[in-house]
Order: sequence, then C-alpha cells, then structure tokens
Amino acid sequence: MTYLYQQILYRPILNLLIFFYQTIGFHDLGIAIILVTLFIRLILYPFFHTGAKQQMLMQRIQPHIKKIQETHKGDRDQQAKALMELYKEHGVNPFSGILLLIIQIPILLTFYWVIRSGVGTAQLTGLYSFIAAPQHINTIFLGFINLANPNLILIFAAALAQYLQARLAIYKNPSNTSAPTQAEKIARQMVFVGPIITILVFYNFPAALSLYWLMSALFSAIQQYFVNKHLQKKYGV
Repeated sequence: MTYLYQQILYRPILNLLIFFYQTIGFHDLGIAIILVTLFIRLILYPFFHTGAKQQMLMQRIQPHIKKIQETHKGDRDQQAKALMELYKEHGVNPFSGILLLIIQIPILLTFYWVIRSGVGTAQLTGLYSFIAAPQHINTIFLGFINLANPNLILIFAAALAQYLQARLAIYKNPSNTSAPTQAEKIARQMVFVGPIITILVFYNFPAALSLYWLMSALFSAIQQYFVNKHLQKKYGV
C-alpha cells in the first residue's frame, strides 16, 4: 500500500509541484501550489462537477422526500423503495458527497506530506529523472508570506472561501413555505461548521496547506456558481 501511495499520489504531486516551481512558478512555492491545485481540480473536474450537481439536485427534491417519509412513515421498506424510485426519476445519487470526501482527503494529506517531508527537506527525494531538483526552495509567497509557518491571513481567507462555496451550495425554493427538513437544517449549519473546522484544523499547519485549501475552495465556489446557473436555467427556479 505504501508503494502504491508513493507512486500514485505522493511522487506525482511532488514532481508536479517542483516542475511548476522550476518553470512557470517563478521560483515561488506559493505560485507553484496554486498551479498544482488548479491542475488537480481541472483533472478531477468531472467528479467535482457531478458531486456539486448531485448535492444541489438532492436539495431540490427535499419536498418530495419529505412527502414520501410522511406517506410511508410506518413502513420502512416501502419508504426506501419509494425513495429509490424518486432518486432514479431525478437522476440523483445520494452517495455522491462521500465520493468527494474520498477524493479530497487523500490529496490534502499528500500535500501535507509533500510540504513536510519533501519540500521541507534540504535534499529532495522521489523526483523523476527528467525533473531538475532546485538548489533551494523559496517558501516566501509573493515576497511576504512564509508558507513554512502558519498564517492567519490565509487561514481566514480559506475559511471565508469555504463559507462562500457552502452558501452557494444551498438551494432556496422561493415557492416553498414549509418548515425546513432535517437535511436542510444540517446543510445550513454546515455553512458555519465547515469554516470553523477549517480554522481549527489549519491553525497549526504550514500556510502552504492553507493556500491549497483556499484555492480549492475558490475553485469549488466558482464551479458551484455555474452549476447553480445551469440548474436554474433547466428547472426555472
């Protein structure tokens, strides 16, 4: 497993980071991280786009889910069958959110180990033969942010970007006057919980990780905006 992890995640991300750093990153680790983040998100765009779309569709059918739960309140089997038919009718996969977590967590952890064990050492190991090893890694982003240390500016910027993405991911039906469902309440709470967790998690981490999370959240927010526009055009609300 360790070998597979090294070959599938660690080495490709490390080499991509060093490649950007040595070429179009102007020998600025921060710019290289931004480029790697955008590259990864573009490669994985179909997964994130599908996930964002599925989450929004899931919220749109909440009134139907609530009705099914009330209609088949005493029959769990019939309720599950009716829900599966509803999901099939609207093309919804209720487990799409899990896929996003499965994708994001290993990449974030790999970035952590690349920064700590790879870029943070004097002698880089794991580079491909065609990637030139830099004599020195400049961790000062834009001339004033040391990415090797925690940085509150990037941490709060990442939390703000995550808040923006979470707000965009909440669907509000103007014609729906009923009380919010439990799922809707949880979604609204996560708008605030996510940014708080971001601040707590990244508080003691190198700012390089905060920068990665910031760019990833911004990309997600922009993507969510266009998903919303597409669904609004398709469904009219």
